[in-house]
Amino acid sequence: MTELDYHHDTLYIDGQWVASTGKDFIDVENPATEEIIGKVPAGTAEDVDRAVRAARAAFDGWAATPVDERAKYLTRLQEAMASRMDEVARTISAEMGSPLKFAQLVQAGLPLSDIATAASGASEIRWSEQIGNSTVVLEPVGVVGAITPWNYPLHQVTAKIGGALAAGCTVVLKPSEVSPLSAYLLFEAIHEIGLPPGVVNLVTGYGPTVGEAIASHPEVDMVSFTGSTRAGTRVAELAAPTVKKVALELGGKSANVILPDADLTKAVKVGLANCFINSGQTCTAWTRMLVHESQYDEAVAIAAEGAAAYTTGDPNEETTRLGPLVSGAQRERVVGYIEKGIAEGARVVAGGAERPHEKGHFVSATVFADVTNDMTIAQEEIFGPVLSIIKYSDEDEALKIANDSVYGLAGAVWAGDQDKAVAFAKKMKTGQVDVNGGSFNPIAPFGGYKRSGIGRELGRYGIEEFLQPKSMQL
Repeated sequence: MTELDYHHDTLYIDGQWVASTGKDFIDVENPATEEIIGKVPAGTAEDVDRAVRAARAAFDGWAATPVDERAKYLTRLQEAMASRMDEVARTISAEMGSPLKFAQLVQAGLPLSDIATAASGASEIRWSEQIGNSTVVLEPVGVVGAITPWNYPLHQVTAKIGGALAAGCTVVLKPSEVSPLSAYLLFEAIHEIGLPPGVVNLVTGYGPTVGEAIASHPEVDMVSFTGSTRAGTRVAELAAPTVKKVALELGGKSANVILPDADLTKAVKVGLANCFINSGQTCTAWTRMLVHESQYDEAVAIAAEGAAAYTTGDPNEETTRLGPLVSGAQRERVVGYIEKGIAEGARVVAGGAERPHEKGHFVSATVFADVTNDMTIAQEEIFGPVLSIIKYSDEDEALKIANDSVYGLAGAVWAGDQDKAVAFAKKMKTGQVDVNGGSFNPIAPFGGYKRSGIGRELGRYGIEEFLQPKSMQL
């Protein structure tokens, strides 16, 4: 197995690897070892301007490229990335700590699905239709600025790039400065397949410099952002003066509602897995488990026992189920929430704030009992392996608690009767609900209600997000 080189000194602009106009670099840390393993350029506003101009120059040609030709490019990109799956998994495991098995299955697997579904979804779009005396056509928005987070560093990129390219848009990407390395593998593949120069551009750097330059650039027609609600608000503010379209996929505080007639053991165990996936660094994580008062003590016991099996350790080891958090700052943030939960009266039944290893940004799988929905740990997104178990007395109270959140990204409901579960799911104010363990669907629309965001990604809906209608009255 060859050693991967994580040191990059160029950006990708107008079909070429070029130096940044700045001289600074960003160190990339392995969060399991706390060692610096690579670097990327700290891009500048001038770099963003170069990339936007390249994307603008390429737009007309790419938009005019037939839909099936755009789909063929995406298919070739998917094939090129499929041959790099091992590199992608190893890179993401190194840069943000995902256990290697999870990185291979999800961190490397989902991007392939994103690209493939974008290629196939283009044919599902109704590009033109007749409405009365009008012909209505869908046209690409234009130049898209894509700003992505560190927790699923390649999936979040391909979800945006796939939809934008299928729609006929051109793109300027800023990946997270915390985990930017996997984006370079994608752009090596983009270069390899011969995507026309300027169609997709890569500018690495910090949010206040590169991200803000993208969001405020007058020649960017749309910004697609995934990250915290606080940062998303800032993106929207910067985009407002030029009235550009904004798509935001933000935070979550999802409820896992277990109704009394559900299979309690299964619902609790699946709920634990969902909460702790990617070390809890998942915006859709079911971090609030709602259990009927008659089953509460049993559920707490099942959860406490189950959490003990989520072993932390070297992401390369087969037995590791929880990798480190992405950074020291993130670990401090999560530990602070655990301490706050204890201070507000919640009871730790598994895990806790203690450091499980001398080195690495690890936090043990933590379960809180005796949580009320007004506690900080039940209201704010922690983004770590922390579960709050909340008691309810009847279904009306369960629904009230589930919807008592500023977020609305995901959720779950379990019941012995499927129709009953679906009826409950319809009343949950959230963008997606898993019913009795229904699996993630990569072609269904993904996005949130309330402060969890604006717009949708994935599948046909994810392509339509990058389109705008034109009516021609005949």
